[in-house]
Amino acid sequence: MQEKYERQMKKGVLDMLVLRLLLEEKKYGYQLIAELREKGGDIFGLKEGTLYPILYRLEDDGLIESRWSEAENRQPPRKYYLMTDKGRTAFKEIHRVWRRIVDSVDGLMEQSSGMAMEERGKI
Repeated sequence: MQEKYERQMKKGVLDMLVLRLLLEEKKYGYQLIAELREKGGDIFGLKEGTLYPILYRLEDDGLIESRWSEAENRQPPRKYYLMTDKGRTAFKEIHRVWRRIVDSVDGLMEQSSGMAMEERGKI
């Protein structure tokens, strides 16, 4: 049951996290997967089949764009993703919304914890 809730909660933040990783520099798909795993631990260990639909959706929305690199030093060409101006604006708004949600949830959870403790006579 825990996996079900974890999946649902992650869906809501993956777009924001991908945009955050692209905020400072362009990155290719595997690089994004590695950074999500490195910075987010096991909870954000995504597979390509999860990441690429997110990238395509963000690109369709005009928040990111993709460009192919030239082959260098025996490296194959890579498809890099980079943030657009529209994406930067959207990221700021998404992050504001996220902060409001987190603050509200934290407030509700603290209230609920306090009420539960009161009911048990612990406060």
